[in-house]
Amino acid sequence: MRIAFVLSGGANLGALQVGMLRALVERGVRPDVLIGASVGAFNAAYIAGRGFDARTVADLADVWRPLRAWKLFPPNPIRIIGALSGREDAIVGDHGLRSLLQRHLTFTDIAATRIPLSVVATDLLTGGDVRIDSGPAIDAILASAAIPGLLPPVEWNGRKLIDGGIADNTPISDAVDAGVDRIYVLPCGYQCGDVEPPTNVASTLLHTMTLLIHKRLIRDIREYDAGAELVVIPPPCPLTVGALDFSLADELMAKAYESASAFLATDGGLRDHPADHIEMPVS
Repeated sequence: MRIAFVLSGGANLGALQVGMLRALVERGVRPDVLIGASVGAFNAAYIAGRGFDARTVADLADVWRPLRAWKLFPPNPIRIIGALSGREDAIVGDHGLRSLLQRHLTFTDIAATRIPLSVVATDLLTGGDVRIDSGPAIDAILASAAIPGLLPPVEWNGRKLIDGGIADNTPISDAVDAGVDRIYVLPCGYQCGDVEPPTNVASTLLHTMTLLIHKRLIRDIREYDAGAELVVIPPPCPLTVGALDFSLADELMAKAYESASAFLATDGGLRDHPADHIEMPVS
C-alpha cells in the first residue's frame, strides 16, 4: 500500500501537525509521498530530508518550540511605511523565514529528498496552483509560505509565486494524482470554540484565510473521497491561540498528539464519511 501525507497551511497552527506526526509514527504509519502547502511545506520538507521516524519528529518539535513571530517576521518600520504607501510588496521581508530554512533543510533541491516531496504555491497573476517537485528548495518553500501582504512574492521561472494556501491549502488532488492508496490529511484547522474575534490587521487576515481554507477542505474531502482512502486527522477544538502566536507550540503539539492518538485508535482513523467529523458548527 502506497501512502501519502498531505500537510496543510496554517501559520503558527502548523505546530499541530507535529503532534499528529508523532501519533502516526507511533502507529507505524510511514509515508511514501509528502505533499505540503505553506507551513505544511516546511514540516513536510523537514521530514522528507531526514526520513520519518520518532527521532525526526522529536527534532521537529524542538525546532518549533523557540519560534516566535518577531523572529520569523522581523518588523522594519521603514518597510512597513513603504508597504502602506505602495512602495514595498510586503510588510516584512523573508530573511527571518529564509534563515530558518537555511538552518534546518538538509537538501538544496526539492528532488533530492529521502522521501519524495512536492510543495504547492500560487501564481500571483492567475491564482492557479503551482506544484513544485524540483528546483531550489529554499525558494520553493518560501514561495509556498509567502503569505500575501505579509511576505514578498518569490520569483520562480519568470512567475511570481505566493502562499500555496490561496490556490490549494490542502492539496489532496496532488496525492490522488500520485496514485497512492491511502492519504493521511493533516489540517491545521482554525480558531474554534470560545474565542474572541481578532483585533489587528494581520490576525484578521490570517483568521479569515483559515476559515475559508477549512471550508474548502471539507468540499475537497467530499470530492476526492472516492479516489483514495482518506484518513483526515481532526485538529483539536476548542483552539484559542492567536493567529500569529508561536509561543504556544508545546501546548498545540500536546493537544494534537492526544486528539490524533484517540482518533487513530479506532479503525486506524478510517471513517465512512471523513469530512463529517471536521464539519464547522452552525451558529
